[in-house]
Amino acid sequence: MAWQFENGQPIYLQLASELKKRIVRGLYGPGSRFPAVRELAMEAGVNPNTVQRALSQLETEELLFTQRTSGRFVTEDVYKIARLREELARQYIRELWEKLEGLGMNAQEIENALRSAAETGLIPGGPGQEGGETT
Repeated sequence: MAWQFENGQPIYLQLASELKKRIVRGLYGPGSRFPAVRELAMEAGVNPNTVQRALSQLETEELLFTQRTSGRFVTEDVYKIARLREELARQYIRELWEKLEGLGMNAQEIENALRSAAETGLIPGGPGQEGGETT
């Protein structure tokens, strides 16, 4: 099944973004061998050159490195991966905040809505659900 891409942003950047999420989630762990270009191209339903461009972007960001005869690997720098995770989380929170402000909500209303969503189980794994923290 091909990945879903949105208009307005180059496909290689969308691929790079999805691959970053997979690295952060641990699907591709630190130091692990990364799938081949052709394999990723088939999975994503795109041209291998597009995948190559996305992987080059990840190498530029030092999330991947190439060993000449062995292929590409995920960085072994767990701190770099942790920083990327924090950066992505901040980005998503900022986007959510902006959308809620677009609905006319102020900061207190947004905070209350998030707290309420967590407490009532709207947010999976939040307080009050199995696997969530309790305070």
